[in-house]
Amino acid sequence: MLTLDGVVAGYGGGDVLHGVFLECAPSTVTCVIGPNGAGKSTVLRVISGLLNPRTGEVRLDGSPLSGLSPRDILRHGVVQVPQSQALFPKMTIAENVLMGGYLIRKDRALLRARLAAVEELVPLVRERAGEPAGNLSGGQRRMVEIGRGLMLEPKVVMLDEPSLGLDPQSLAAVAALIERIHLAGATVLLVEQNVRIGLGLATHGVVMEGGRVRLTGRAAEIAAHPDIGQLYLGAPTTGGAGP
Repeated sequence: MLTLDGVVAGYGGGDVLHGVFLECAPSTVTCVIGPNGAGKSTVLRVISGLLNPRTGEVRLDGSPLSGLSPRDILRHGVVQVPQSQALFPKMTIAENVLMGGYLIRKDRALLRARLAAVEELVPLVRERAGEPAGNLSGGQRRMVEIGRGLMLEPKVVMLDEPSLGLDPQSLAAVAALIERIHLAGATVLLVEQNVRIGLGLATHGVVMEGGRVRLTGRAAEIAAHPDIGQLYLGAPTTGGAGP
């Protein structure tokens, strides 16, 4: 269980998160939605150790993560795939993926086994292993970026805007990969600006606004909520004007 317990965090003198309570059960896909500035990406930064909470705590299976370095949080099995394109274009696809296993680089047998497991989930990694990563399309790069994050066999995979800039075919491929990761037993936490896509990928949803969690539930229930439909999905209002 990944837990955020009353997390307050921010940058400089200002708070972005104002007491966030959030739970992600094992082997679920949770999508965090909300307007720009709601604090969605800041939640990922706090969990990954890139930003320390001012108060509150992050825990994984009861063990505190707050205050640990990003490297130690990786060792605990929490991986974040960033929104920005993060591949080295002149390096081969295989070399890019192997960089995700730098914490286990001294164990060559384990490194090879993890690469083989990633190739099963992301066949592109095997099929085009020797090609420069710069040859890939946007959707293919996203697949390889996610594959690199799987090299440590994480318990929790965090994805920041996985659909950003993808055409429908690439989006379908990334969605299928997220489902395979989920079925393999990992917990997936994703932030997605495209609410329809995000909730379609998820088992559970979280709505944030103003640095606070406003609504949680199963993804289908969140998508069906009248306020969510009106604000994010373009659904028509169902009643007359209020007083």
